[in-house]
Amino acid sequence: MNSKLYFLILLIFTAISLKAQETQFTHADTLRGSITPERAWWDVMRYDISVTPDFDKKYTSGFNKISYKVVQQDHPNFMQIDLQQPLVIDSIIYDKKQSLSFSREGDVYHVKTPAQKIESEHEVKIYFSGKPHEAIRAPWDGGWTFAKDEKGRPWMTVTCQGLGASIWYPNKDHQSDEPDHGASLTMRIPKDLMAVANGRMLNKTEHKDGTVSYKWGVENPISNYTIIPYIGHYKNFSEVYTGIKGDLDLNYWVLDYNLEKAKDYMPTEVHNLLNAFEYWFGPYPFYEDGYKLVETEHTGMEHQSNVSYGNWYAGGYRGRDLSGTGLGLTWDFIIIHESGHEWFGNNITTNDLADMYIHESFTNYSETLFLDYVYGEEAANDYNYGTRAGIKNDKPIIPAYDVNAQGSGDMYPKGGNMLHSIRHSMDDDKLFKNVLTGLNMTFHNQTVDGSEILEYVSEKSGYDYSKVFEQYLTTTKIPKLQLYIDAPNSKMFYKYTNIVDGFNLPLVLKGDEEKIKIIPSSEWQSVAIQHKNQYLFTPWRIERMYYVDVELLDNRD
Repeated sequence: MNSKLYFLILLIFTAISLKAQETQFTHADTLRGSITPERAWWDVMRYDISVTPDFDKKYTSGFNKISYKVVQQDHPNFMQIDLQQPLVIDSIIYDKKQSLSFSREGDVYHVKTPAQKIESEHEVKIYFSGKPHEAIRAPWDGGWTFAKDEKGRPWMTVTCQGLGASIWYPNKDHQSDEPDHGASLTMRIPKDLMAVANGRMLNKTEHKDGTVSYKWGVENPISNYTIIPYIGHYKNFSEVYTGIKGDLDLNYWVLDYNLEKAKDYMPTEVHNLLNAFEYWFGPYPFYEDGYKLVETEHTGMEHQSNVSYGNWYAGGYRGRDLSGTGLGLTWDFIIIHESGHEWFGNNITTNDLADMYIHESFTNYSETLFLDYVYGEEAANDYNYGTRAGIKNDKPIIPAYDVNAQGSGDMYPKGGNMLHSIRHSMDDDKLFKNVLTGLNMTFHNQTVDGSEILEYVSEKSGYDYSKVFEQYLTTTKIPKLQLYIDAPNSKMFYKYTNIVDGFNLPLVLKGDEEKIKIIPSSEWQSVAIQHKNQYLFTPWRIERMYYVDVELLDNRD
């Protein structure tokens, strides 16, 4: 695998993207999206967060105790802490005894720190307060949600992917640095409410003022944006799933009046997803922390070991089939899709938001793989083809790096169709499954660059897919496969157009007994055909397996 070529591709594309959008990016974007000197010298070991939300005043206060290790010998005596306005940092205590001074630059705090030796470990306890940003249309716009349930009672949560966890608590808000030793979240709330968060409940503390604190925690590294509180009138039921690694604790937290409905509905959907995804991707990544679904007011999000669910206990995506085939209405989109992120997004996390296709493309394709597991390959092909209706080809999927930029929403259906094409090009589902499980084993609980994933896919499959990734991720051009039948000589001529130089997606065309493999290029090639296998070149058959446009020509001129 020529990884240097891929790095060059990304470098060129990033330069072009930055030039085209240079007026959109600011110093604040760089502070948010890059590893600044004030971020580079320390590595987050653990977060211990505590928050007290006031539903009536829509006000929050609390702290985050950040445990960290010094990883650079020579470094600035400042650390960058992110907290988005209108929240403010009230004070910072270093190693339980020393107050630290700080200054604010927009949504970034520059914290003056004492001299610290490399490999030494320390903590800063950062107190914050204020009226936080409220989500306008969660989860698409992040922030706190202060809603009411059907009985008019308080219901609170947070969404913050892309926008960043610093929208609600102070942290090192960059995907590349997850707390190595996990995190805890304590929520202090009125005693008639219940608070749920990631992992397992660690303790419950009753206070004399009529409030209760619930502390939850995870053992595994976790992305900042997936640490999430849920507060409402929740009821719980649980069970144990026997998976690849043994017993996995499953918990369901739903609004009290939906308890019986949830008991009848959720377990079957969850068992189906675990059966399918442990088959394709390997073991659920967080057996230590368990798996849970938590009912929310918004549609849903992939919060690690703490998946939010708001799909109204029905198939589809709130009653819609994103494929237009009818197949999407036979399973719960939110449970399947958001849980797929446990493998791609939570287990394997990208260093830069620009590589979010690793999260969204693979998870989009998990829908197709789920259908393949349940209904078979033909249904999977139909579903995947149907999702193409959502592809806009408006802009590249990979945007500029180091500025917290997010590429086209095509990272969902177009990225999924790219992976579908790669899978069929391998013509070996055992190999394809080994690639997927291998990714989750090799990069377990790690943050990665997109180049690492591409290199792994190419190395494991034994084929260089760099040009395939380049085509679908960095351009808006749909490859066109041109076909010309030379009937007198029993030959099929073929070539690609509308492609990047070197685009080399193999096409394996197969029927019940016949199979033809071709690797088109920008030059005409030919293959011998017979009456019994000519049908393999029927455009609709090719297009259901590969994201290419097929054009039949009368001649080769």
